[in-house]
Amino acid sequence: MFRSSAARRGRPAGSGLSRRHFLGFSGASVLLSVSPAGRAAASSLLAVRVWPALEYTRITLESRDELKFSHFLVKDPERLVIDLEGLELNNVLGSLPGKISDADPYIKVLRAGRNKPGVVRLVMELKTEVKPQVFTLAPVGQYGHRLVMDIYPMQPADPLMRLARQGDIVYQGEATPDQPDAPVQPQAVNTQPEAPRQTAQRDTTRRQPAQQAEPEGSVSRLITIVLDPGHGGEDPGAVGRGGSYEKDVTLEVAQRLRAKIDADPAMRAVLTRDADFFVPLGNRVDKARRVHADLFVSIHADAFVRPDARGSSVFVLSDRGATSSAARWLAQRENSADLIGGVNLDVKDPYLARTLLDLSQTATMNDSMKLGRAVLGELGGVNTLHKAQVEQAGFAVLKAPDVPSILVETAFISNPEEEKRLTDDAYQDKLAEAILRGVRRYLAKNPPLAKSRMAML
Repeated sequence: MFRSSAARRGRPAGSGLSRRHFLGFSGASVLLSVSPAGRAAASSLLAVRVWPALEYTRITLESRDELKFSHFLVKDPERLVIDLEGLELNNVLGSLPGKISDADPYIKVLRAGRNKPGVVRLVMELKTEVKPQVFTLAPVGQYGHRLVMDIYPMQPADPLMRLARQGDIVYQGEATPDQPDAPVQPQAVNTQPEAPRQTAQRDTTRRQPAQQAEPEGSVSRLITIVLDPGHGGEDPGAVGRGGSYEKDVTLEVAQRLRAKIDADPAMRAVLTRDADFFVPLGNRVDKARRVHADLFVSIHADAFVRPDARGSSVFVLSDRGATSSAARWLAQRENSADLIGGVNLDVKDPYLARTLLDLSQTATMNDSMKLGRAVLGELGGVNTLHKAQVEQAGFAVLKAPDVPSILVETAFISNPEEEKRLTDDAYQDKLAEAILRGVRRYLAKNPPLAKSRMAML
């Protein structure tokens, strides 16, 4: 019968082999614990992104797998704590604290570390009280699973008062609204539902003489035009072959147009976004209504499936479909922006719900068509027109029921020739000037008299 050499030397069979095998197996165990297969249970981040803005700061963690999380606030000092389960503390996550700028309006500093086995903890030290929204997004487009942390201030700034502090609203002279020749000062919007009615009862007598003194066709307050640069933040919009982003082009054109509008003493411009951050479609409509907008102009530079598509277009809302297959395709693409940019669907937005009701207000849609024709006519002097008439489609961003709204496709960024022009300063200025001329043509024939008086009260 065969016996081992250890047994032949008088030692218990297998004792020497056991020690060697134990050491070998132990080494194998250590290797397995650090091998890729051993780490398969833990997720690793693909990317981290930070988008600071005056309205809110967004932090996004992107992973191949869905991230499990919990979060809570801590007082004195203000902190937000996020625990991430089953996440590996890798170099990507380690780079996140360095992405927080000193100029961030809400986050002072961010720390990342291992809290306990299998759990990574993020701690945000905050500069003020915040109302965070933390939610996940399913993969869409080029993005994988995302965990989004939107850091909103507890007390959001009133849109008109913030504009006044930034110098967007210029108060002219020291005259009061009581004097017939004095321009009515812009009033801060009170979001409480009863406040406008109380103000109307209190001020009706004082402002009545000024209204009676108005000649027909005059406007007794600044005309408010809301400019909506399409896309922003995580939603780049269309991308040209040369690498240009639609979100950058639209913001640059909108800023040029705002400067031209603000130079007119009878008008003022308000941007739905003034930097590179994402604004949900419903919030864009909400902003226009909160500042009592007279007009809403959404600016885009979209793409089409064919690179030879070219020319400028103007769209208005349609409640019966689209006037062309291209309009339908563009509307579907634009309406998916909330999926790409990332919207917390758990938050119930009463303004968004209101805009999704029956939007068959004939007067508003007729005014939108008039505005669209005026702007399209002016754009024809700057660029070829993709369609010679205003088109209609179901764009969600045009669904303010009481604000004439248009969507301007400045050009097709998917066309290499038009992409080059869209990134040219002089051409952007021509586009802004053409839109302004169209707005003025519309206002000359359709002064917002009734709305002006209603907003004043």
